[in-house]
Amino acid sequence: MDAGASNIISRIVTPGTLITSDNAYMRGHGTFAEHESIYSSVAGAVERVNKLISVRPLKQRYGGEIGDIVVGRITEVSSKRWRVDVNARQDGVLLLSSIILPGGIQRRKSESDELQMRSFFAEGDLVYAEVQSYFADGALSLHTRSVQYGKLRNGTMVAVFPQLVPRSRTHLHRLPCGVDVVLGVNGYIWISKHVSAAKVEANAEHMYSDQNELISDEERETIARVANCIRLLNRMYVKITETSINFAYESSLPHAVKDLLKTDIAQELADSVKAQLLQQA
Repeated sequence: MDAGASNIISRIVTPGTLITSDNAYMRGHGTFAEHESIYSSVAGAVERVNKLISVRPLKQRYGGEIGDIVVGRITEVSSKRWRVDVNARQDGVLLLSSIILPGGIQRRKSESDELQMRSFFAEGDLVYAEVQSYFADGALSLHTRSVQYGKLRNGTMVAVFPQLVPRSRTHLHRLPCGVDVVLGVNGYIWISKHVSAAKVEANAEHMYSDQNELISDEERETIARVANCIRLLNRMYVKITETSINFAYESSLPHAVKDLLKTDIAQELADSVKAQLLQQA
């Protein structure tokens, strides 16, 4: 059906859906024009910026930008570089010259460093990194030249729609419930036990250790609850931010962790989060 300016935004449409017949609007990505009307060419949410109408796909691969904070998984170790799955059209690349050495040392990498690359990152390891540039073929170039970046341990990863994770100034959050969350804008989110940066800096070998800290049953349950809260926000297509995760966590406390993904409970919690976000706005 046709839509006026008041209800163009926040509509979910399917391909071929009429968005508006008002010729005052211009078509953007995800739309096409026919008979002076604008239609959706993809399934997604309608967005309007002034007079420009576009449709944001419900599902799409991550398209990186320089400065993005991402969570990735090492898929291959090769000559002076690691291949990293970052949920994009092709793997990202982390060069040996783009990592920080144990103890925060910054120096030229030697042949000795190249021989022990697997002691830094091995296949299957999860890494917290920043996009620094693009290669000629479009692959993302990553770096971990800061003690806040590096190997991820003591937790679990949840994959969500990348478009639900907005870019912000901070992507590493310590939640009031006591766990750390890394919101990768590529749709990979890491939830883990809190370990202070001072402890990591004090122990040079800790930076690339494969050993997890001792995690209590209470901490495991908290991590699992936060992970399920993020999964239900993703399922109900709610923006995933520090605020929405906190709202979902507080609302979920009356329920058992294993019940959070049941359809009726997930819908109830998502509605509660949306109401709290609207009230806050």
